[in-house]
Amino acid sequence: MTLHPEIAKVLGGLPPSDGAPIDPVRARAAEQAQVPPPEERLPLHAVEDTTATTPSGEVPVRIYTPAEADSYGLLVYFHGGAFFSGSLDTHDGIARSLARETGHKVVSVGYSLAPEAAYPTALQECYGVVRWAADNGESLGWDGGNLAVAGDSSGGNFAAAVTAMARDDGFDRISHQVLLYPSVDLDFDTDRYASLRDNAEGYGLETRALKPHNAFYIDSGADPADPLVSPIKREDLSGLPPALILTAEYDPLRDEGELYGRRLREAGVEAEVRRYGGATHGFLALFSWIPEYHAAFAEVSRFLGRG
Repeated sequence: MTLHPEIAKVLGGLPPSDGAPIDPVRARAAEQAQVPPPEERLPLHAVEDTTATTPSGEVPVRIYTPAEADSYGLLVYFHGGAFFSGSLDTHDGIARSLARETGHKVVSVGYSLAPEAAYPTALQECYGVVRWAADNGESLGWDGGNLAVAGDSSGGNFAAAVTAMARDDGFDRISHQVLLYPSVDLDFDTDRYASLRDNAEGYGLETRALKPHNAFYIDSGADPADPLVSPIKREDLSGLPPALILTAEYDPLRDEGELYGRRLREAGVEAEVRRYGGATHGFLALFSWIPEYHAAFAEVSRFLGRG
């Protein structure tokens, strides 16, 4: 399938990546400037900012209640941003759509960012919030059923790693993992995956930008050979929760996400992999106004058992 024409229009006005070092403060400010005002966001029954008490400290969370009900399934969401950017605000739209379409109460995690927070601070915070959600199920209105984790891009990395941490800890309450165009291999050798070469330039996220974008995380102590940093390197994937992995046709990270799905299935884990044709990395954050891409949220709902 060719690149979606609406995406092509947007990409046509963007300069190519030069692989230059990134100023994280400036990048975060630029993202924040694009956040729509509250009155323009998808309305829900309730949206509340609070904090989760975890072994790693107090972690900001935003709780999205889709509609008034006696109880809800829970979905803990980790935003993307190459570990150094993104926030509760920049990914508010994804969290709202997940809540609306799935009917689950969504807990979006405002984890600490690299380089200010060294590895494994953010990962431990994400895992801590999942445990906090389970421990505080009554106050959250949890129905005791689904406790899913989800994340996009680097947030998908955290979602995959958190399921592994839970598996190793004997914490068996995570019911599903939803990985949206995930970054599951931080070894960016272009010989590893064809998509790193085929989608190297012209599609928004470019292969040459992967190293500088992820350098803040890696330089803070995250070793790409560690399975908690590159979840695809975990030798034993058995016993992990069922997975839904959504990839984008024109994404340098496409092949690693799809290989991770195959490896999960080989380990006996239920894993669905769906490639969105004509799409680029970040399509749910940037292009979910296009109906065929917004449909991904309904696919998550079906996977969680509601649709």
